Amino acid sequence: MYKVKFISVAVMLATATTALAGGILTNTNQSVEFLKNPARDAAIGLDGVYSNPAGVVFLPEGFHLAINWQYAHQTRTITSTNPLFALGKKNDGKTTKVFEGIADAPFIPSIQAAYNTGDWSIQFNFSIPGGGGVCEFDNGLGSFESAVGMIAKQLNQLEQLDPQLGVKGYDVDAYMRGRQYYFGFQLGAAYKVNEHLSVYGGLRALYGNASYKARLSNIQVNTQGGYVNFDAYLNAAAAAINKKLGQAEIAAQMGQLPPEQYAAAKAQADGALAQLAPLEKYSLGVNLMSNQTGFGVAPILGIDYKTGAFNFAAKYEFNTQMKMKNNSTLEKAMEVEAVNKFQDGTKVDEDAPALLALGAQWSVVPNVRVNAGYHHYFDTKAHWYNHSEKKLGGDTNEYLAGAEWDINEKFNVSAGGQLTRYQLTDEYMNDMSFVVNSYSFGFGISYKPTEKIKVTAAYFQTNYEDYDKVTTADPATGATIVGDSFTRTNGVLGLGVELSF
Repeated sequence: MYKVKFISVAVMLATATTALAGGILTNTNQSVEFLKNPARDAAIGLDGVYSNPAGVVFLPEGFHLAINWQYAHQTRTITSTNPLFALGKKNDGKTTKVFEGIADAPFIPSIQAAYNTGDWSIQFNFSIPGGGGVCEFDNGLGSFESAVGMIAKQLNQLEQLDPQLGVKGYDVDAYMRGRQYYFGFQLGAAYKVNEHLSVYGGLRALYGNASYKARLSNIQVNTQGGYVNFDAYLNAAAAAINKKLGQAEIAAQMGQLPPEQYAAAKAQADGALAQLAPLEKYSLGVNLMSNQTGFGVAPILGIDYKTGAFNFAAKYEFNTQMKMKNNSTLEKAMEVEAVNKFQDGTKVDEDAPALLALGAQWSVVPNVRVNAGYHHYFDTKAHWYNHSEKKLGGDTNEYLAGAEWDINEKFNVSAGGQLTRYQLTDEYMNDMSFVVNSYSFGFGISYKPTEKIKVTAAYFQTNYEDYDKVTTADPATGATIVGDSFTRTNGVLGLGVELSF
């Protein structure tokens, strides 16, 4: 029971990651131009400061500035099946329950700036390449509630000692809130080797800031006398067991109870008290808080090649080594390794994986362009807490395509899509942190009121598949069941303005 309880808290804390578009820990939607058409890996534009930095040098000379705002709304839905749920007061005897988390990111800013002079382009990018919002689970998680159900199931064994101590069910209120932001600051320079070829080199500093809050309250157990508060039950149970033990001891001393029967009664009582003792510290519920901060730096390289109506580009972001330091209420290491991710004063691995991005653009006619892209995230080469990267079946791949049309000198429209494929396994997937395969589409419009100003609006939506995780150890029967089914929804609105001087 001691271990079960801590597992539930760890699970609640870790579910706050809010990836929007891209890899497991990487957001690629760093501009409104991306929302409008995600296949920007070989496009020549100011948003290329992030997506194609080598190509930015082909923009006109002068200073260019883009300011972007995005609003993202995401849901996470976990459908959990566990026979223990039938013991829950609020579950009406059902063994399947839906847990939904709401993740809102009302303000996701980014800035791209470039100063082009001669054959050089000096560039700066500020963005949020990881996290980006707040996620709340108003009713906790399936693994959390099933842990409370397991406690109730185990306490039912006390019925053998005293029918009034038997537990038939439980009730609990649970809540989790997580906030996670990874702020990225990128500085670099592109050089135009000739009219066809350019190269780029830069550095990105990544600062991580996250906070997690978990609450477990109003724990009740259903006894022969009805639902009672967990702390009152523990006190009453301990008193009843000690009373029975005392009565047995007196009877043994008076010769009314044979020694072997007394020994058996004492062993039973001692075992029951030992079962109750670890639960005392959780009798009034759990309030857990953890704050994490971390910092990392990694180089970025890029190349762009233009020939005729075609443009080709590549970018490589090196692995960013990150260690997140904990400031939390969990002061001592526990038996369950997952919980130690939040131990006060410790540092845990949270790398941003290396990324290879390839792109191509074809100008079909001067005012119409089609785009294609490919992303490969080196997830299995990164280092995450407890080496969870080794539980994946492989790295993440993305395939992108899109098109844009300059209607006239003032208006431009574009649209595109992105297919994301993870190499997921049952061992990796849990409601502690999960992703699922998806496809996304985006579209938008740009308007240039003057030659120096461009305003862009766009919408981007991701449609997720379901992932069914098989649980092979049903706590009640040992049979194979589908334990959890995972899915998400995600929609992003964006507005941006570009200025040239």
